[in-house]
Amino acid sequence: MHAVVVHVTIKGDIETSVSQLREQVVPGASQAPGFVAGYWTRKESTGLSMIVFESEDAAQTMSERIRSMVPDTVTLEGVEVREVVAHA
Repeated sequence: MHAVVVHVTIKGDIETSVSQLREQVVPGASQAPGFVAGYWTRKESTGLSMIVFESEDAAQTMSERIRSMVPDTVTLEGVEVREVVAHA
């Protein structure tokens, strides 16, 4: 398995950003081929997500789509694909 790790900064209203995340981003990611699980977290005005896929190819494809999925209320700070080496 591989994960797409995404870092964002929330630049607008937090509630609006969370609403857009739940209504647009999460459904788009969870419907992607090879999707296993996704976790979206927030601390103050920063967000960190980890979206797990069955294969490196599926994760790489999603990492390339991320820029088009990010709402205008956040700034994309970074995207990377990592191998999942353990899970529970």
